Amino acid sequence: MRAALARLLALAAWMGQAMLNHAAAANSPAPGPAQEDAQLRAAFVYRFAQFTQWPPPPLREFTYCVAGNLAMQEAMQALTLKAHGVASVRMRYLTEPQQLAGCQLVLLGFGERADLQRWQAALANEPVLVVGESAEAFRNGAVIALVAEPNGLAFRINHTEAKRRGLVLSSQMLKLAREVK
Repeated sequence: MRAALARLLALAAWMGQAMLNHAAAANSPAPGPAQEDAQLRAAFVYRFAQFTQWPPPPLREFTYCVAGNLAMQEAMQALTLKAHGVASVRMRYLTEPQQLAGCQLVLLGFGERADLQRWQAALANEPVLVVGESAEAFRNGAVIALVAEPNGLAFRINHTEAKRRGLVLSSQMLKLAREVK
């Protein structure tokens, strides 16, 4: 119980620090606002991956995939340099749903329902953590949706979809979500 509380506090502190860093960076001349936003979103995505368990066997390689948002590609590429508990981490930019094989986490940067549904259909029941960048993505089956709100960036979790995909999300992450369904 004490260890779980410590992890929850660490996650909450990290989320708070990420928002403070984002706010502080907004007052500096470089990098630009779009790059700062992408870096903040990438940091959230990295933490989502850390607080998710995939079904056995254990992963030897972890692949982040980005589709529909070129601005996120560079920010996500920096994640491949961070330790992740597996032998290697890589990032791929996808242009077609048929390229999804081998992704453990896919970031869908689409806002249109038809695009989101096309990519979701290609994933079928694969154990992939699907992160969307809009409320529309949340409504169309993303496991986690990053949503810009007046006070900053928040996230929503579709826990039912995570379970359907065989993913186990940390209770700490569930507690910090703006909405869990």
